[in-house]
Amino acid sequence: MSDIGATRDEDNLREEIAQKLKAGLKTEVFPRAETSAAVNAIIMRLREEAGANVEKKLVIGGFTDHTIEVEDIEQPCETCMYYLVHRKFCELPELMLPVEPEWSCRLWRI
Repeated sequence: MSDIGATRDEDNLREEIAQKLKAGLKTEVFPRAETSAAVNAIIMRLREEAGANVEKKLVIGGFTDHTIEVEDIEQPCETCMYYLVHRKFCELPELMLPVEPEWSCRLWRI
C-alpha cells in the first residue's frame, strides 16, 4: 500500500474513532496510569482483551475526544511520548491508533 493509501486509511479510522467518542462511547478514563504497575496492568488488558479490536482499545485505553487534566497537568495526545506529530498517530504498540492532538488516554506519558 502506498503512503497515500495508508494515510487515507488512518484518516478514515481517525474519523470513525471521533464519531464513536462523540456519540458517547463509555471509556475507562479513570484511574489514570500513574504508576508502572498501573501501566502494566492496562497494557496486559489491552493485549489480552482488545487485540485488534479498536473499540476495546478505546475503552480500555480510556480515550476521550478532549484533553484530560490531572493535578494541573494537561494530558493531550500531542504531548505524549507515543504521539507521532506529523502522522497524528499513537505508536504505543498495544494501541497503534490514529488520534487527534487534543484527545487523551489514560496511558499518557511525558
